[in-house]
Amino acid sequence: MSKNLVIVESPAKWKTIEKFLWADYKVVASMWHIRDLPEKELWVDIEHDFTPKYQISKEKVKTVDSLKSLASKSNEVWIATDEDREWEAIGWHLCNVLNLDPTKVKRIVFHEITKKAIEESIKKPRNIDVNLVDAQQARRILDRLVWYKVSPVLWKKIRKWLSAWRVQSVAVKMIVEREREILEFKPKESWKLIANLDYNSFKFKSILEKVWWKSKILNSREDVDKLLLTLQQNLDSVKQTKDKNDYTVLNSKVDLEFILNDTVKKDSKRSPWAPFTTSTIQQEASRKFWYGVKQTMMIAQKLYEWVDLWWWERQWLITYMRTDSVNLSKFAIDSAKEVIEKLYWKEYHKERQFKTKQASAQEAHEAIRPVDLTKTPESLKNTLDAQEYKLYELIWKRTIASQMEDAQIEITTMDFSPVINSNTNWITKGEVIKFDWFMKLYIEWNDDENTDEEEVSKLPKINIWEKVNCDELIANQTFSRPPARYTEASLVKKMEWEWIGRPSTYAPTISTIIDRGYIEKFEKKYLKPTEIAFTTTDFLWKYFERMMDYKFTSQVEEDFDKVAEWVEKYQTMLSRFWDWSLKKDLENAWENAEKVIEMVWRACPECGKDLLYKYSKTWKFIGCSWYPECKFIERTENDNPGLEALKAKYEWKPCPEGWTIVVKTGRFGPFLASSEYPEVKRIGKIKSEKDEILEVIVKEKWLLIDSESGEELVIKNSSRWQFLAAKKYPEVKIAKPIPKEVWDELKIRMQKIEEDKELENENNN
Repeated sequence: MSKNLVIVESPAKWKTIEKFLWADYKVVASMWHIRDLPEKELWVDIEHDFTPKYQISKEKVKTVDSLKSLASKSNEVWIATDEDREWEAIGWHLCNVLNLDPTKVKRIVFHEITKKAIEESIKKPRNIDVNLVDAQQARRILDRLVWYKVSPVLWKKIRKWLSAWRVQSVAVKMIVEREREILEFKPKESWKLIANLDYNSFKFKSILEKVWWKSKILNSREDVDKLLLTLQQNLDSVKQTKDKNDYTVLNSKVDLEFILNDTVKKDSKRSPWAPFTTSTIQQEASRKFWYGVKQTMMIAQKLYEWVDLWWWERQWLITYMRTDSVNLSKFAIDSAKEVIEKLYWKEYHKERQFKTKQASAQEAHEAIRPVDLTKTPESLKNTLDAQEYKLYELIWKRTIASQMEDAQIEITTMDFSPVINSNTNWITKGEVIKFDWFMKLYIEWNDDENTDEEEVSKLPKINIWEKVNCDELIANQTFSRPPARYTEASLVKKMEWEWIGRPSTYAPTISTIIDRGYIEKFEKKYLKPTEIAFTTTDFLWKYFERMMDYKFTSQVEEDFDKVAEWVEKYQTMLSRFWDWSLKKDLENAWENAEKVIEMVWRACPECGKDLLYKYSKTWKFIGCSWYPECKFIERTENDNPGLEALKAKYEWKPCPEGWTIVVKTGRFGPFLASSEYPEVKRIGKIKSEKDEILEVIVKEKWLLIDSESGEELVIKNSSRWQFLAAKKYPEVKIAKPIPKEVWDELKIRMQKIEEDKELENENNN
């Protein structure tokens, strides 16, 4: 029997680690957690220093018996679980179950599965860090108290099957608050006036920025008309169209001269981003590949424990993927230098060591990086699957780019004025990458979808006071947009900014709130709260305000760190949370909170009693308050499969009656209304797909202006057919049939749409 027993947590590790060790070492796996707090009961003795009562899982009994047998026959037991609080706690649980002394057992850690790293760890063993274990116990017990004590209040006061969590409930609150910002948003109109300039056949654009040397914002069509008049333009010749957002676009053909007042050139540099941490790889994979955070971590786990199926050999491709450090080892930095000098020029290299912004980050850990940087993505293309390849390539490029030289950028700003109105300033910006350096390899994406960056372009060389021609002025109407809904990437970024949770908890947090029905994916990427999320969040905020406060949640993370650093005992921390906050809030909620009843505010059509919103385990419906005597039920407004698509198409746009457009459902189906409905009347009926295509074809045929009268024509509906008529018909008695060629084109396009749908259905099946 081997003298040394090494216990790891994952079965994917033990064969490779055993291969790297000597003959008298045997490596086995605990198969992750072997004991925990059982379900269905609290199993925490609050009255006796919050003592947890752990239990070996039923499915792990045989594993524990096997480990006990092996440990009893070995001279030395080594704990080699991964290095963070959760895995430190697994090692501590192993010691307790195997009757080993945690203060004497040998504990080893390594951040990459290589022979050198494992041999180095064997030379420098330590003991189980009980402080880290206590910090993990504090987190587990605190979450348990919230879950088992607050959830029953929700069952009683709102409905069954709801759950409250310390971190997840705060994450739901973030999404609910963002949704309310969107619902309450009122768009503001503005216009952008653009001049199309031409200098020796080199075409570029310039944007109006100042009038009388002061910044000018065009807030209305009237402001645009005034500017055009100062440029001696005939407003009757201005052509009006619509863009894809149904905003107005004005085009005016002109013959103007602009003069260059000034040119400013400025050198700038851009530095590479730090290597990946858990949160940043989740964000970037979401932005670039639309991977969910859970999906990203699963792929990263495969790369960390990757198997070459051709040779059936394990090759750890990346370092440990749960880390909040951006630190790189000296070996990694030297290796990156060799790779850069081999693939590029030596001038591309610049040695860097990044510092983590969070004070609590474990700088002894490494960032996520390839174990062997000489293994380029191309060399693994035929052995990794598509998802593994994309994530490995992302990690490799980010790591290599972090050790490359800053990019050198030249930014040019030109200031023009029309000759006939020198009191206006029109600005053109251009950007030239003089030396790309790290940008040759890697550029990070931005997840702020509301960023309205100015267009930059290459610019011609023009001398001061030289003239350029302008052949067209374009005015674009736009409206300010509401904040974008969270994606998984932006939610992780927000949670990290507010210090809510830890890198290892982001993925399970988001998965949990989606699985439990508080949040749903909208358009496959945006996180949108369900109705029960609003109700639950409002209730928790009213009766458990401290628990739901961002600052308190982040303070708890600091308290966990204090426990890990032995500044405070975990029992003291838990007692403070229980006695000062949760216990009092629970008593108040049980005694004073009323049952949440959501009224529909109309009578039951069968018995005349009040209708209420009710819930089953999976969906919301309308039911009678006289149930079970009256069993009337009805679908809610949102229980409509096509409604979300209509909302995505029409909502958030400016409403002519004020505020924004919303989609409502009435007796005859969905319709458009103002967000101030019912105070503001309905706007109109939602057009069918056929009617929308018909309108597009008519516009394409330039039939919307009557050639004789000049009246604007629109499509009108009678009880029997559709026709073209003046906008103010029947007051203005101009009407004509829609030409046959339009109907023929409509038939062709509708047939093509049906064929595409059939093909899509076949592919899905």
